[in-house]
Amino acid sequence: MTSSAHPVPTAVRAALSEAGLISAFAMRAIRVAFQRPFELREVVHQIYITGWRSLPLMMTSGFAIGVVLSMHTRATMERFGAAAMIPGALAIALLSETGPLLTGLLISGRVGAGIGAELGGMRVTSQIDALESLAVDSFHYLAVTRIIACMIALPILTTVMNFSGLIGGFLAETAVSNVSLHPYFLQAFADIGFMDFLLPTLKTVVFGFIIGAVSSYCGYTTTGGSEGIGRASTRSVVASSMLLIVINVLLVRIIFLLFPAGAL
Repeated sequence: MTSSAHPVPTAVRAALSEAGLISAFAMRAIRVAFQRPFELREVVHQIYITGWRSLPLMMTSGFAIGVVLSMHTRATMERFGAAAMIPGALAIALLSETGPLLTGLLISGRVGAGIGAELGGMRVTSQIDALESLAVDSFHYLAVTRIIACMIALPILTTVMNFSGLIGGFLAETAVSNVSLHPYFLQAFADIGFMDFLLPTLKTVVFGFIIGAVSSYCGYTTTGGSEGIGRASTRSVVASSMLLIVINVLLVRIIFLLFPAGAL
């Protein structure tokens, strides 16, 4: 009696192979990050590009999200006579999930696409080969520095996003109920402890690692000329965004298991 094994679809094999290559790339980046030279000047430059240039986007997006969340929260809370809980509900929504995840997705679109296109352009024009001919560790100089910059910038940008969201929520609330700034923020943080802010913010370090590693991999391994650069940029955004959403579920579960008292 013979049994026929069902072949694995080509798309699944390709996806698994790509996941393995990205994982190997990320593990190599972790190992190389602790080796000299540390390229601190390039890391600072990449933090400027990743963080400082992203501040207007984070502030504008956070403010808009805060206004929208405040309006939706008021529409719900007023039905149950709990309008006084609006600042606290908005703060919990922003700090625990909306701020970190939205920051990660926005940065994956803005910075991830840029890294993929930049490194892809350097690969197809042989600039990476030129660096290596000058005895420069191109992997360390180009990929690792960008990964570290993303890991440092994401928590800062998340904090900016959260603060901008709270300001937007305050302005939306004061336009309706004339609440003043001090009572609003007292109510917002009445039931929130330091760990409730720290844990969701720290998980964005993982988001930064994912964005930097996936985008650098897509750019570093680009082939196919100008079309390859476009594919690298698109793959950077799509792959990093999908991984962020999946990893976020796992991180939330881990936080609830390890820090049940500090999880919102």
